[in-house]
Amino acid sequence: MNAERETRRPDSDVVTRLRALCNGPRDGALLRVTLANALLAQDQAQAAIAQLRCALEFDPEYSAAWQQLGKTLSAIGQPDDAIDAYRAGIAAAEKRGDKQVEKQMRVFLRRLENSQSDARKP
Repeated sequence: MNAERETRRPDSDVVTRLRALCNGPRDGALLRVTLANALLAQDQAQAAIAQLRCALEFDPEYSAAWQQLGKTLSAIGQPDDAIDAYRAGIAAAEKRGDKQVEKQMRVFLRRLENSQSDARKP
C-alpha cells in the first residue's frame, strides 16, 4: 500500500523532497537537474532554470544540464540565451566525449539560429 501511495504523490511532494536534499551532503549537479525536471513538470520554468544553472556551478561540463537549459530557455522565448547555452553545452560535450548529446545540441542550435535569421529577414 505504501508503494501505491508513493506513486500517487503529487509533483509538489517530489519537489519538496528534492529541495530538502539541497545544500546537504547529497547536493550536486544530478540532484539539481532532477529538481529542475520536477519543476518543469509543474510548469515552473524560471525556477527550473535557476536549478539548472546551479547544477552547472557544481559541474560546468555536465552536457545534459546544458541541453536542458537550452531547451528550457528556448521554450520560454529566450532564444539568444538558449543559443549561448547550446554553444557552451556543445563545448562541454566535446570535452567529455558525449557524442550523442553533442549531436542533439548541434541540431537544436542550428534550428534556433535558422529561426533567428529568418525572423531578421525583411
